[in-house]
Amino acid sequence: MSRARGTIGWLPRSLHPLAWWLWALGLTVAASRTTNPVLLGAVLGVVVWVVLARRSDEPWANAFRLYVLGGLVIVVIRVVFRVVFGGDQGQTVLLPLPTIPLPSIAAVHLFGNVTAESLLGGFYDALRLATMLICLGAANALANPRRLLRSLPPALHEVSTAVVVALSVFPQLAESVVRVRRARRLRAGSDGSGIKAMRLVVIPVLEDALDRSLLLAASMDSRGYGRTGDRTRRMIWLTGGLLVTGLAGICVGVYALLDGTTPRILASPMLVCAVILGSLGIGLSGRGVRRSSYRPDRWGTAELVVVASGVVAGVVVYLTSRVDPANLNPSLYPLQWPQVSWLPMVGILAGLVPAFATPPPAGSGSVERPLEVGA
Repeated sequence: MSRARGTIGWLPRSLHPLAWWLWALGLTVAASRTTNPVLLGAVLGVVVWVVLARRSDEPWANAFRLYVLGGLVIVVIRVVFRVVFGGDQGQTVLLPLPTIPLPSIAAVHLFGNVTAESLLGGFYDALRLATMLICLGAANALANPRRLLRSLPPALHEVSTAVVVALSVFPQLAESVVRVRRARRLRAGSDGSGIKAMRLVVIPVLEDALDRSLLLAASMDSRGYGRTGDRTRRMIWLTGGLLVTGLAGICVGVYALLDGTTPRILASPMLVCAVILGSLGIGLSGRGVRRSSYRPDRWGTAELVVVASGVVAGVVVYLTSRVDPANLNPSLYPLQWPQVSWLPMVGILAGLVPAFATPPPAGSGSVERPLEVGA
């Protein structure tokens, strides 16, 4: 087997999907802490570079372009809303427009002077949200969703059928677009374009993607996913309550940790307590279900490198936001050029390491390891 250019001698193989998700979440945290367009552009560049270098030719990898398109749509919609719903905040007028007040709604008007401060404020916020979406899209493009579900702890297998549908619909959508367009081109001799062609493709694409996801969910159900084992009803309610409480606490703790205006009691203390409760629920739930595994995914040096690069990016930008938030959030009043310090930029560029220090992905012709069967 030949070695791919740009690697350090590893043979092609698929990395653990959880490693890619942790890497993407680290970059998502970095993007959530800044509105600086230079830093957000660096995050986008890192994500796109790694995806182009390490994605396979499997169906879920083709969905990344849809996430990029979704990010562009977010930016355009947010900027347009700033223009339509009163963009006259600031002193630098770019386009003078008449103001249309809405009598039935207090303090709300349409249009008005379009200012640079208002447009940039909307653009910065939209770019941050789009960057976070594209980071999650990168994880979906790099990680095999089936292998990810296979790696879940036994406590989460009861909801794995619903999870597999949610995770596989969007990647299968990209593959369905290609298959439906190819079929239309073979039948009609022309691929077609424009609104009319899109209308003819939308329904078959959605139907095909949903059918394939449901077939995958049905196959998982036939292999024992969702089994409760020999656990009693009381134990089921106990483990379920611990898991729900832990997950809710983790959501609150992460939000409070990222948002500086939330009371600190809901940040680290809440997150630690939620992790303890969730871990306890996972441990109790896993005792009642035994599952066999054929060739389980192993963690190696490459997986550790991927996770470390994402964690470094998120931690460095987070710490910078606590020490020097001015460089991470450019001033709009007064309007100033974005300033960039070297520390957060180096932290973000650390996320580029997987593009060079990990093995290339295995080709689509390789044999996919089967899902494990519930015992």
